[in-house]
Amino acid sequence: MDLSNVNKLLGEEFLTWLWFKSENQSGLMEINNEAFAVYFSGRVVVEGGEGESLEKTVCSGEMSELAEAKQGLRLGKKVTQAKLKFEQDNLSWQLSVKAEDFSFSGFKTPKIEMKLEEDESDEGRFLEKMYLVEKCVHFFFSLFKQFVELRFSPAWEEEQRKIREWIVRN
Repeated sequence: MDLSNVNKLLGEEFLTWLWFKSENQSGLMEINNEAFAVYFSGRVVVEGGEGESLEKTVCSGEMSELAEAKQGLRLGKKVTQAKLKFEQDNLSWQLSVKAEDFSFSGFKTPKIEMKLEEDESDEGRFLEKMYLVEKCVHFFFSLFKQFVELRFSPAWEEEQRKIREWIVRN
């Protein structure tokens, strides 16, 4: 198996695990005593098979329960893309991520005040926006770090059992 396939497999396992964790914990996560929420928000792509027998299911809708994507998991498909929503306090971020390379698209940060006060500069708004981008990326990669530590530990076998149970009952 070449490195790109390993990366894709790890990304698919991560997104599946994240979906499992977010549903079982009502979205609530904590990293280094910092609480936030993460939800699968309206679009998930699952794929199974290879080459000409590749099957892809795209499930979307803002109020969707993503039932078709969950059915795909039951059939052995893997999560290859997901739209995620992160929340902390009254702030909200959205982004879509691909499992194969963790590329982000449609990245939306909380809105910042565009009207400048008398003593403010454009630089302050730029720095605030960059802080908000960095915050969301920190949430995402902290969860990935947590996943990798679990994935390569003896506890992974038990976690896989829980994920399989979640897939079956959903």
